[in-house]
Amino acid sequence: MAKYTKNDILRMAEEEDVEFIRLQFTDMFGTMKNIAIPFSRLEKAMNNECVIDASSIESFYRNEEEDMYLYPDPDTFCILPWRPQQGKVARLICDIYRADGTPHKGSPRYILKQAVKAAAEKGYSFKVNPECEFFLFHTDDNGRPTTLTHEQAGYMDLSPVDFGENARRDIVLTLEEMGYDVESSHHEISPAQHEIDFSMADVMETADKFMSFKVAVRTVAKRHGLHATFMPKPRGEVNGSGMHINMALYKNGKNIFADSEDALGLSREAYSFIAGIFTHIKGMTAFFNPLVNSYKRLVPGFEAPSDITWSSTQRTALLKVCQDRRRECQIELRSPDPSANPYVVFALCLAAGIQGIEENLQPSSELKVGIRELSEEEKLEQGIQSLPATLNEALHELEQDEWIAGVVGVPFLECYIKSKRKEWKSYEKQVSEWELAQYLYQI
Repeated sequence: MAKYTKNDILRMAEEEDVEFIRLQFTDMFGTMKNIAIPFSRLEKAMNNECVIDASSIESFYRNEEEDMYLYPDPDTFCILPWRPQQGKVARLICDIYRADGTPHKGSPRYILKQAVKAAAEKGYSFKVNPECEFFLFHTDDNGRPTTLTHEQAGYMDLSPVDFGENARRDIVLTLEEMGYDVESSHHEISPAQHEIDFSMADVMETADKFMSFKVAVRTVAKRHGLHATFMPKPRGEVNGSGMHINMALYKNGKNIFADSEDALGLSREAYSFIAGIFTHIKGMTAFFNPLVNSYKRLVPGFEAPSDITWSSTQRTALLKVCQDRRRECQIELRSPDPSANPYVVFALCLAAGIQGIEENLQPSSELKVGIRELSEEEKLEQGIQSLPATLNEALHELEQDEWIAGVVGVPFLECYIKSKRKEWKSYEKQVSEWELAQYLYQI
């Protein structure tokens, strides 16, 4: 049920002295876009009359020169805490529609809405809470980002070792002002790396919040003279940043992943949900880890998973199942990184998991030892497969999995693959500093 109406938005904006409103939407690659309007045009916007020229947005598949309309979601109205207190700035997250009044099926928000709708028709609701990691680096004298940090803090360290503690605290306070329910925050394993976790919430609400979260983190970090980056692997010698996704599926208000009679406390649906994700994980990786750089994080020897395994005890598994004290069973997917588009990632996880339940799929055997303890021969004997090692491999797997097109749509998929192939070919032409250091003076 909607929280706000059009009239509520107009009234709140006037009462709060809002002068500008950012109408925001997310493109195919998880990049937030927006147009800003003055308060005098807010009623027009709430009547769904604001137009964008989609032909100018490269990552937005569309017909040539086709205008699109922004339909603000009233429930996403939020005043941005970092803007002036007089003449405030608010934001509304929008859906994209065509001129004929039909939804633009290439909108990531539409893709998630369709997955949620399909699940609801079967009686399911989906909640998630992402664990969002990022780095806080210094900027140079011209304010440009670097990968430099003077701190050497580690996992859950605090000041004075953790130089970013003040910035992280201000980020959390800012998020709370925006209505976020923040579960916790802490310093991560790598120097200058941080994590902020949301509370479990409705999947659409969480996807919207994740997009605004990234903007808030960058904005507050800049005020502290730091650059916040969600690049998966900005430094080769340390762990990269992930977006672990904790998932729970509900039916009639009950978490259906838990079963007290099972040895691991898991229901039949939980096992099948895991199997559904594993059925499509190789192809979905092109969305979960969408950058060339993403695969520098998914290499053996670091915290991120590189093999397709699940476990109730091993934190290096791709999928980890756990229960809190209330026996609220959750499934944690550990491969996605924060460069991914949350709408598409959540839609794929939900759809794949439900397919697993409907087809009564069964996962492979549980991983009971640390994956790093197994040799390649032992992995082969146990039938353990690996995730794609490069973006190129992931795109190949994506092309082979026809089921994914049914979730994101064929035009969206074709446009995505075409663009990512272009990115890979550009990468292949580059000569890295490693190659120069390794070969230039010796060959």
